Amino acid sequence: MKKNLKKILNYNLKTLLGFEIIYKLITTIIFIPLFLSIFKLITKISGYSYLTFENIVSFLFNPITLIFLLILFILMTFYTIIDISAIIIILDSSYQNIKITIKDAFIIACQKSLKIFKKKNLLFPFFILFLIPFLNIGISSGFISTISIPEFIVDYINHNWLLSILYSGLIIFLAILLFRWLYSIHYFVLENCNFKEARVKSIKLGHKNNVKDFLKIITTQIIIAFLYIIFILLGILFISLLYKIFGKINIFESLSITIVWLLVAFSFIVMTLLSTPISYAIISCLYYEHKEQKKEKINHIKVNIRNKEKINKKFQVLKYVIAILILFSGTLFTYSVINNKYDLNIEYVRVMEVTAHRGASVKYPENTMSAFVGAKELGADWIELDVQQTKDKKLIVLHDTNLKRTTGVNKNTWDITYDEVKKLDAGSFFDEKYKDERIPLLDEVIEFAKNNNIKLNIELKPTGNEIDFEKSVVDLIKKYNFENFCVITSQVYDVLENVKKYDKNVKTVYVMSLAYGDIMKLDAADSFSIEASSINKKLVKKVHNAGKELYAWTVNTKESINAMISLNVDNIITDNITLAKDTIYESKTSNIIQEYVKTVNKLLK
Repeated sequence: MKKNLKKILNYNLKTLLGFEIIYKLITTIIFIPLFLSIFKLITKISGYSYLTFENIVSFLFNPITLIFLLILFILMTFYTIIDISAIIIILDSSYQNIKITIKDAFIIACQKSLKIFKKKNLLFPFFILFLIPFLNIGISSGFISTISIPEFIVDYINHNWLLSILYSGLIIFLAILLFRWLYSIHYFVLENCNFKEARVKSIKLGHKNNVKDFLKIITTQIIIAFLYIIFILLGILFISLLYKIFGKINIFESLSITIVWLLVAFSFIVMTLLSTPISYAIISCLYYEHKEQKKEKINHIKVNIRNKEKINKKFQVLKYVIAILILFSGTLFTYSVINNKYDLNIEYVRVMEVTAHRGASVKYPENTMSAFVGAKELGADWIELDVQQTKDKKLIVLHDTNLKRTTGVNKNTWDITYDEVKKLDAGSFFDEKYKDERIPLLDEVIEFAKNNNIKLNIELKPTGNEIDFEKSVVDLIKKYNFENFCVITSQVYDVLENVKKYDKNVKTVYVMSLAYGDIMKLDAADSFSIEASSINKKLVKKVHNAGKELYAWTVNTKESINAMISLNVDNIITDNITLAKDTIYESKTSNIIQEYVKTVNKLLK
């Protein structure tokens, strides 16, 4: 397999890289904006100026939406299959020792991809667009590799044992399905099989080899990732050695940083371009290997034979000139920055604050006074808490409408009085040592926050059984003169409108799982709290330009926290306060260039 893998990657490497470069450029410059524009047009035609979690269901089931989304889905599928088909065609040509051009590969790929519109291939797009990226094992197209499940959904699943079991079972089922159908794309492209025939033949070809094939694919991916890391480390070591020799020359500091930048950028670009081809090259090798073992006829793509020795040398000198110019100009630019001729003033952090989700809920039972005290001790700037109303109109701090999960009592909040609530144990579900914890009243938490100089994110969770719910909360906030130290948030927009009716000066935040379209039309929202995976630079800029703030929830990993820092959000809502504070502290720097200089210097000491 190693020999075949090297062969089918190397033989048409220029064509493979050229196609992937063109594909990714076209994707970025044309097709992603095109698909987004089509989706924007769909929302406009359907009569939706914005999309949120509250109206997404009605939007999706709108007949006009369904028709246009189907058209968009077909376009995305066709474009994606062209990419995958072209890669398989180029690899197949390499296996035959035939040179193929980008043009030939593209034309044949388009012809093959048109088959998805046939009746017998209607399910094939779902396999391409959903099953492969859902399992995220590194064999998806570059266009669909960013599809992922939002973090808040994953968190919700992880906190429910039944859903976790079902989700794990689904993953295992889909993984089995994927590896049984692993070669169906090759049969579809190389042997003109319909999807059903391709699936049947794939199952037969991979019979008794599924586990081995899985291990080979995963092992190869791990090796590639390891080699990438080694390559970067060797590059840094090389720069370190050069610096020890020429370190006294000021210009070399600029040169070394430039080389590190170019090294990292080059490695990233190469790995990005090769990740998909390498994945399909592995599958192609396994496909040919099993075919030979079972003595099946191998059908190949017919292409015009190219002369292997016919190499175009016209651009060889130009490539070296461009490389030298990039290195030289980058070095001069970096040198100018280091010597303060340019002040980039690249700042990562825009006074970013940290909100403790339901208090310090990782270490203490959620929405209890212990969790709120813990949040203060860990350095949180804000505490997020949930408010509901009891049968006797008391405002209690509780997330679920039913008390069973946190207290063991199977009653809804609107069916129980506060005298009953205050007797319940709200800590044992988390740990027996917190068995004396009680469900606090909102005014207790406000009083604590005021005395400890910490702000509150008060989320109202209406059930439809409340009386003067919003007014009661507003009145309580005004009673403690706490208007400037809190925000009222909700996932129900009507709640925010009601708050504004009672007092326009109380700050409101609309909590959204999805934010699309002109959300600035939502005047009752002073700011927005949006699920992290739905946030992008354009949205942040739009919110900030409107003079509003953007909160990101629920951000629990270092990777996602850094992503929010880069996007310049105002506030992150997290379960892990310490990780959030440490990550933000690490990222604080006035100039990224100087940080690179410090890093290089540390490596050399």
